[in-house]
Amino acid sequence: QVQLVESGGGLVQAGGSLRLSCKASDKIISMNDMGWYRQAPGEERDLVAAITVGGTTTYADSVAGRFTISRDIFQGTVYLQMNSLKPEDTGVYHCNLVYPDGSTKWGQGTQVTVSS
Repeated sequence: QVQLVESGGGLVQAGGSLRLSCKASDKIISMNDMGWYRQAPGEERDLVAAITVGGTTTYADSVAGRFTISRDIFQGTVYLQMNSLKPEDTGVYHCNLVYPDGSTKWGQGTQVTVSS
């Protein structure tokens, strides 16, 4: 069964940068849409950025211009480069894979904390 493992979270001051990684257990990211979601304490899990099989990217309005989603098909990894971080970016970031039949796979998440 495919596993998604996130890494790269941590504590950073406002204005700083982090790069999150989502490593798939096999090279499936080229065949499925992928996304990054954020879940703040007490809130629902919201889409931050997504990349389709064809490479089209979309972003939440709150992160557009600051975050960049990308992928390395040969490494089986999806990245989220986060710049100009704000305290409201704090949360657990989860990697998500969408299969063609609409079913999904989630990673365990990585904590991002932005201090003011």
